Amino acid sequence: MSNPLFRRIGAALLPAVLAGCATQAPAPIAEPEPEAAPVSKPASPSYPPLPELPREITRTPLPPVPAPVAPRPATPRPAPFPGEQEIRAAVLRRLPARIADRAGWAAEMQVAFSSLRIPPSNENLCSAMAVIEQESSWQGDPVVPGLGAIVWREMYEKAAHYAVPKFVVDLAMLKTSPNGVSYRKRVDSLRTEREMNRLYEDMVAELPDAARALGGKNPIKTGGPMQVSVDFAEALNRERPYPYAKRDTVRHEVFTRRGGLYYGIAMLLDYPAVYSSPRYRFADFNAGRYSSRNAAFQRALASLSARKIDPDGDLLRYDKAERPLTVASDSEKALASLASRLGMSPAEIRRDLLLEKVSAFSQTPLWQKLFALADRQAGKAVPREAMPRIELKSPKIHRKLTTEWFADRVWGRYQACMSRSLP
Repeated sequence: MSNPLFRRIGAALLPAVLAGCATQAPAPIAEPEPEAAPVSKPASPSYPPLPELPREITRTPLPPVPAPVAPRPATPRPAPFPGEQEIRAAVLRRLPARIADRAGWAAEMQVAFSSLRIPPSNENLCSAMAVIEQESSWQGDPVVPGLGAIVWREMYEKAAHYAVPKFVVDLAMLKTSPNGVSYRKRVDSLRTEREMNRLYEDMVAELPDAARALGGKNPIKTGGPMQVSVDFAEALNRERPYPYAKRDTVRHEVFTRRGGLYYGIAMLLDYPAVYSSPRYRFADFNAGRYSSRNAAFQRALASLSARKIDPDGDLLRYDKAERPLTVASDSEKALASLASRLGMSPAEIRRDLLLEKVSAFSQTPLWQKLFALADRQAGKAVPREAMPRIELKSPKIHRKLTTEWFADRVWGRYQACMSRSLP
């Protein structure tokens, strides 16, 4: 705008333009403040240039937050095994009031339960007491009525079997025994199996002919207040320590009250058996462990095979030393006839039958397959327990008795013990 004409026109129009743009009175113009002195700023530090970021950034995803887990319930700790005094007190509460030396019986039963780690429940205590009462009427060394006459009869019968003349036995028995009394008088005065056992051992050492007349083996196979098997006691002694310092042989310990109780309670209670009633365990005590279970197996087998099988609880045949024979039993023959239905070979059947005396037999393929067939045939679950059918035979028995009779007698005593009012 260096032209003078343009400068004059602009100067004339300026007031009108300003008046038209204003809508209100302009604010007063504040007095200008004095200019502050310039402030010197420190120089900005020098940084290296930032790296160029990629347009897309890949992030590692965080692991998912696990869902809260409910705390597991604490495993209950087993109750501590009762102490000696507690067990003795429990035994004393259950013992019949009429028996002598109740404290002695309680102490020795407590040792058996403690050392075998068998819970002293009312059921277990009454089971042991019922067998004791049945077998010995609470006598540590039970008296056998007419034992002397029984021994004479047995000696003469076996002497004839071994072609030993009767007069040879009579002459031999006139000899004075180690205790200063003749063998004849000792036989005549016999009252207990413990005395008979000692007499036989002396005869073996001094009278070989008389010992031979008795068959060459100690005829006393059971003893003590529970009439426990000597063979069982000797086998148990090889498996676990005896709780007392042995004064003599295992056989002799069986004839003591303490030993008879220990081995008898072990025989009765120290094995797993799933029975609906203690009555079957009492039958096992008389016939052998698991006889009631095996008798049920035999009944199922007889039904499937349509063969006659005596349910005695023995699935194999055994020799006098209780070793299984290779000769097939009736049960094994019946199983062989079902081999194709069972899907098992004779060798596999034999393999499982060899477990008939232990708990594992009821988990074998043979057991499971046979009962599966029996259940299917019957349309329902057939019993897994049955009373063994065995007739009891012994020189001490003078009438027809069976394992079932024994189990029922002990069962009655057990029920009386369980219903006995406690002090």
